[in-house]
Amino acid sequence: MTTVLPTVPAGDHPPAPSGGRKARSAVRRLTGERAMPYLLLAPAVLVLVAFLGWPAVQVIGISLRRLDLGALVRGEVVWVGLANYREIFADPEFWTITLRTLAFTATCVGGVMSCALLIALLMRHLPSAVRVILQVTLVLAWAMPIIASTTVFQWIFDQQYGILNKTLVKLGFESFAGHSWFGSGVSTLAVISLLIIWQAVPFVTFTLYAGLLTVPKDLYEAAGIDGARPSQVFRAVSWPALRPLITLTTFLSVLWNFKVFAQVWAIREGGPDGESTTLPVLLYLKGIADSRFGVASAVATLMVLLLVVLTARYLQLLLRTREGQA
Repeated sequence: MTTVLPTVPAGDHPPAPSGGRKARSAVRRLTGERAMPYLLLAPAVLVLVAFLGWPAVQVIGISLRRLDLGALVRGEVVWVGLANYREIFADPEFWTITLRTLAFTATCVGGVMSCALLIALLMRHLPSAVRVILQVTLVLAWAMPIIASTTVFQWIFDQQYGILNKTLVKLGFESFAGHSWFGSGVSTLAVISLLIIWQAVPFVTFTLYAGLLTVPKDLYEAAGIDGARPSQVFRAVSWPALRPLITLTTFLSVLWNFKVFAQVWAIREGGPDGESTTLPVLLYLKGIADSRFGVASAVATLMVLLLVVLTARYLQLLLRTREGQA
């Protein structure tokens, strides 16, 4: 049986699609445009779920087990429910360490953001040659390995041979002769905070300075013609460009500084007498030193939950900033 197709006379245009066909075509095009971003993001999301999501689920599962080195070798699986969490919550030292970690994080974040903002504003007014020297110095400070810079700070603050004590004595502060900067937890964490601020300032400074470069010079010139004071220029011209970047870098600084381990451990291993121990150090002590992997996983889970609570406000601010720019 042969099918005879309708023929279109030469010179005539094919019949226009009906209204329903147009609507279906528009819906398909719209659906495709909306689905395209999700399709492009799908591989990255799958990789994140595979490399981050699954280990997170494993950590939560281990936190509900009694797992030490012997049980790990024997392959035993002993579920204890929330016993590890109850043990942690019943330990007064855990709450002390948590408050210390929060205070330490707030100090580091505040110091990093304040120093970086001042240096970024200063760079805008420096001559080109001086600005380049400052930028090279910041890059070198940022590129220095963590352990190397930690060792330098240990030399600077050394009780007998440190250059800081010798300089203070020469300036007339005789009481600093042989002063131990690592004799208490507060002074030890103060030195570690300086080290972390010194390491983190370059990245934040360059980020904020890049934001300042996006501000047209005409706005600064107009503010100068109007006789605006420096504080007014900063509030009306610089701050709108810096606010999203400050929100973003503050959010990142909270994440980085809350889980700092290498500097705290390398300086004093959480001492003296555990007075500079933070949550990451406690996690290491429970998991590696004591081989109590279940308790260590419970500490890790609580740290993640605490980070989510801490950063929820910053995520909200980020979303508001994007909505305001849309």
